[in-house]
Amino acid sequence: MLLLMPRLVGRAKRLPVPAALRGLDLAPRHLALLAHLQYEGPLTVSQLAERLEVAHTTVSLMVGDLSRLGVLTRKEDDADRRRRIVAIAPDYAAPITEWLSGSAAAWTEVLAALTPAERATIVATMRAYEAALDAHSGT
Repeated sequence: MLLLMPRLVGRAKRLPVPAALRGLDLAPRHLALLAHLQYEGPLTVSQLAERLEVAHTTVSLMVGDLSRLGVLTRKEDDADRRRRIVAIAPDYAAPITEWLSGSAAAWTEVLAALTPAERATIVATMRAYEAALDAHSGT
């Protein structure tokens, strides 16, 4: 694993960025936010913060940046007018799908061959690894 993880991370970083997204200066944190919106659909800033496990203000800043670039839209929640629903703008839906699809297809293929218990073990292991990284980095 010690030799494999750097290769996997390096490979993920080399995923080709679609032309429509190249000039936007997107960082890995943006990719995580966009992945949640892509696979879960529109969410509130609070829901995004919870899923990304970061502060509400951090997500608000990212959403503001991406909204100004036209990548995201924010609209009033009909059920609670104080909340804003964040979604991927229609013009960027296809490029974002293209960007995320290689990784998603690979994970789908690999995980499909496993039993539900084996998939749960993989997810639990990845979460434990993330927690251990946090503990060792002092965050």
